[in-house]
Amino acid sequence: MRHFINILAAVLLTCATLSAQDGDKAGWRLRFLTDRLCEGRATGTRGGVLAGMWIAEEFARIGLQPLDSSYFHGFTATSGETGRNIVGLAGGSEKGSRRRYIVVGAHYDHIGTLGGTLYPGADSNASGVVSLLDIADRLRSAGRKGFHSVLFVAFDAKLHGMAGSKEMVRLLREGALKDPETGQRILLRNVDFMINIDQVGSTAEPLASGRKDYLMMLSDERTGRRQTLIALNSAGPRMDISFSYYGSRDFTDVFFRKAADQKAFLDAGIPSVMFTSGITMYNNKPTDTAEVIDFPILRKRINLIYSYFERLL
Repeated sequence: MRHFINILAAVLLTCATLSAQDGDKAGWRLRFLTDRLCEGRATGTRGGVLAGMWIAEEFARIGLQPLDSSYFHGFTATSGETGRNIVGLAGGSEKGSRRRYIVVGAHYDHIGTLGGTLYPGADSNASGVVSLLDIADRLRSAGRKGFHSVLFVAFDAKLHGMAGSKEMVRLLREGALKDPETGQRILLRNVDFMINIDQVGSTAEPLASGRKDYLMMLSDERTGRRQTLIALNSAGPRMDISFSYYGSRDFTDVFFRKAADQKAFLDAGIPSVMFTSGITMYNNKPTDTAEVIDFPILRKRINLIYSYFERLL
């Protein structure tokens, strides 16, 4: 254990140095999460714990506040492994019991290392985690305070029945989390919206147009604020945008309502959206490395997601 702690201290020091020197935060963050040190980030493993501690350190560096004096909120996954969600708050302008919240989430767990073979999980879902961190970074750096407070959540155990997002909804439903600024319990009924970011780094499976600069936002047509995204995209990056999963109603229903971390929030009646660039030939394979990430397109996607998020504040 002491050896592991010493490794972690060295890693965090290295990352702090990189943070100060390297302007390409998305790049070095993703390369850390896919490094052999993180062992593929499987839930309950040493590499998963290391990745979670690094994310918590990034939350602290960004200036997000822990809830109940800790960024970590543990739970038991369906496999029996101990999962750890990482939660940080960016406070909004509304105070007291009337405070409203938006949840921005991305899962950080992956397959791990099997038989000595590393499954790095670059697109799935280190790309979502670095997007989450970048959005939090921009919000705090700009000193932006909208009406809503924001709960940034790195979910664990997505690969174990989405146990992490289910646990987060349970904590909110039971009022088990306190806002560190107001001292009030954060209740599910105080949450107005949820954004889930899951696989946004690849350009391997473009939409029908064949363009590399594409993005899918899966949402309910009535509550997804689609016109907001259309307007922002038209005024900015002009990417190829789709509100379905490659035009398939059935696959859209699967990925939006059944197979990703927004499901628990949707089931609880919280309007939610999922941003993704789709499953590719690299998913859940050792070849899902940093080399499959199209970083210029990832940055364009993060820019658009942040603009959309900012309008919700």
